[in-house]
Amino acid sequence: MRNWFKKKKRQIIAKDLSKTALNHLDYHPKIIIAWAKAIDGEDHFMLWLKENGYEELTMATFAIYLKDDARNWLQDNGYAHLLAMINAAEGNESAQQWLLTHNFEVLYHIAMAVEAEQSSWAWLSKNAPADLFILAQSIKKIKDKIEENHNDIHTFRKDI
Repeated sequence: MRNWFKKKKRQIIAKDLSKTALNHLDYHPKIIIAWAKAIDGEDHFMLWLKENGYEELTMATFAIYLKDDARNWLQDNGYAHLLAMINAAEGNESAQQWLLTHNFEVLYHIAMAVEAEQSSWAWLSKNAPADLFILAQSIKKIKDKIEENHNDIHTFRKDI
């Protein structure tokens, strides 16, 4: 009966990710900071990203907020590596392994930092620019809030 209350985790299948042609992820630090602000809920940054050709980052933001349509969009439009990072940050071990297998070390460490792995926070502080550290903090803040809401009987089934 207890498991009935647990929200079903969204799963990705590693073999499906491997079929997808992946677009490059190469963003100026200002774009990463704008993305972090959009994740934090600042709508004008979200709108700016969308209007200036960064639809994948707006979709990734919606995917972080558990929107299945956005997750499907990422998968179908060459951003399966962003989807894998999001799923890995939700504890999906298959996605974590997929990121490592396909040499997405930075995305792996962002995801694991969101999962509260101190070694990944240390890795990011040593090997990644500050904008990616800030991005991981923003994602973690939202994921922790979603988890808190899922575990609170007063906000049952409320994502944010």
